[in-house]
Amino acid sequence: MTDRPGQPRMVLVRPQMGENIGAAARAMLNFGLEDMQLVAPRDGWPNPAARAMASGAGRVLDRAQVAEDTAAAVASCHWVLATTARPRGMTIPVLSPEAAMREARARIASGARVGVLFGPERAGLENADIARANAVVSVPVNPDYPSLNLAQCVLLMGYEWRRATTEMAAERVELAGTAWASQAEVEALARHYETRLDEAGFFFPEEKAESMKRNLRNLWSRMPLTRSDAQILHGILRQMVRWAGRQR
Repeated sequence: MTDRPGQPRMVLVRPQMGENIGAAARAMLNFGLEDMQLVAPRDGWPNPAARAMASGAGRVLDRAQVAEDTAAAVASCHWVLATTARPRGMTIPVLSPEAAMREARARIASGARVGVLFGPERAGLENADIARANAVVSVPVNPDYPSLNLAQCVLLMGYEWRRATTEMAAERVELAGTAWASQAEVEALARHYETRLDEAGFFFPEEKAESMKRNLRNLWSRMPLTRSDAQILHGILRQMVRWAGRQR
């Protein structure tokens, strides 16, 4: 059995459809996971349907190992998680996917090998499989429809693994060939508009002119303008002034 250091082993227990194995491989590679273990796949292995569905993730299938039973699949693991949506009447820690992958990261960093069990499509893991796990992972799904597709469950755990091991900004802005406008550029834009609006008699009545100018400058300051934005706004005003001049 070949371990992939630095990541959990995704163990598909008695998967029934090759298509779901391929989709699971694709989900794994989406999030940098390549250690797949298959336990007694129903339709044998290798499976052409799995490769067709993997869509570029064939290397995960090439490295996949096959075990006769769950005990053999997790024999080299130090900590095992079982994914299930149903209570099983066992005394066992129950973790959210997020907490499970945080703990997996910590254990793997300390040198442990971690396995994650996923059950067959029809009924999920059996109690005998779950009894071999150190903790259960429970997804907060709709209680009226708790069944997750095998590949969906693998995708969810892969996503949480990626979140636990990769720094991700909660929000970012893609600047398409531009940069944020500097204070000087925003000031020039504000001055341009103030001058032209003043010429057009916009700041009226006179006693409100100063507060109107202040509010206008504050508007520009609140806007997250790029240099391209500022150039477009300058251009709009210039064109409007030209058009107004032609109407006279």
